[in-house]
Amino acid sequence: MSLEFTLCLLTLFLMAGIGTPVAYAILLASFVYLAVGSSGVGIAGKVLMDGLYNSFILLAVPLFIVAANIMNAGTISDRLLRFCVGLVGRFKGGLGHVNVVASLIFSGMSGSAVADAAGIGKLIIEMMTKSGHYTRGYAAAITAASATIGPIIPPSIPMVLYALVSNTSIGYLFLGGIVPGLFMGAVLMAMNWYISHRRGFLTEDAVPLKELPALTLNAFPALLMPAILLYGIYGGVTTPTEAAAVAAFYALILASMFYRALSLGKLYSILVESARSSAAVGLVIGGALILNFIVASENIPTLMANALVDLNIEPLTFLLLVNLLILLLGCVLDATTIILVIIPLFLPTCRELGIDLVHFGVVAVVNCMIGLITPPYGILLFVINAVTRIPLGEIIREIWPFLVVLILALISLIVFPGITLGLPRLLGYQS
Repeated sequence: MSLEFTLCLLTLFLMAGIGTPVAYAILLASFVYLAVGSSGVGIAGKVLMDGLYNSFILLAVPLFIVAANIMNAGTISDRLLRFCVGLVGRFKGGLGHVNVVASLIFSGMSGSAVADAAGIGKLIIEMMTKSGHYTRGYAAAITAASATIGPIIPPSIPMVLYALVSNTSIGYLFLGGIVPGLFMGAVLMAMNWYISHRRGFLTEDAVPLKELPALTLNAFPALLMPAILLYGIYGGVTTPTEAAAVAAFYALILASMFYRALSLGKLYSILVESARSSAAVGLVIGGALILNFIVASENIPTLMANALVDLNIEPLTFLLLVNLLILLLGCVLDATTIILVIIPLFLPTCRELGIDLVHFGVVAVVNCMIGLITPPYGILLFVINAVTRIPLGEIIREIWPFLVVLILALISLIVFPGITLGLPRLLGYQS
């Protein structure tokens, strides 16, 4: 390891350790490396321009953010929620099931766990606490846990970022996330059912079945978005980036003209907020592009791949160890940083060991999403705390059962790759 790279790492850990935002810490550490070394700071501009010029897929990120924010601002979330209450609210732990099903549906529109938690999550927490059947901490915990499904079922902003660093097909990554997302929803609903029986949570009044067709019709235009998105990508009509533009445009038409719930003033606020969110992600992406150039210059991925192959490590053992590391890093780092900075280090080894990159990508994203609810960092816990004012301690006390079942689901995805790869293979994917 060179002196420049050692200084780069020391700067990165020092800045992160004193609370500097991760994007700034990465950028500063990268500039230290370039300034001390022979490359010169000017190379950073070339790396950024080359990375952005060759990454048309990155346009999907702000477009999905706009679509999610429009969905939250209009009455679309409310309509979807009423539909979910009519569908599963009648069962034991009804509003907990509604919470998970709403996340499953909304995940097909936003691609963002934070958008899910801050938007439809806030509404369902209010419903659960007002009913008097659930504690504040429990309502917040299951909301945070179910929001992790958002970036697993397509569209998915983290999978777009993974496709960027791995050069993997975004279409097959999206396909690979469908069954794991449904699987995560199923284990969360099973745990909610178990806890509801154990604690004796009361069941809500069932919505009459005769009202279900009207609720379905009311929510149907919103329910069409995932279908339009998936058909556009897998039917060969649009690229993933174009599909993101279609999603944003469809959400705009739906909220403004069909449901008439979006004014010009509100649209302006949505665009400003979306620009801020996109800029925050963009800073991390920019820093990661420069840092990845530095890591490649130091030949770190190849050295790691050769060392691990020489150890004759089994692919399954490698996957388990890497996912344990990602799970631990998820306690202190955000998902974007892990996907853009940490995961690229392991991709050459995956290729050497014959590990499928679609399988690895989906499992890594699931792992990163679990990190969003893992104390002490757990950004989803902080988001829900911020939008509901429910004390963080109450949320953390209730999150553990859901965290355990999600980790068990993750282990199943690692050990049985067919769960992830079954659907892509049916539609022509060659591992």
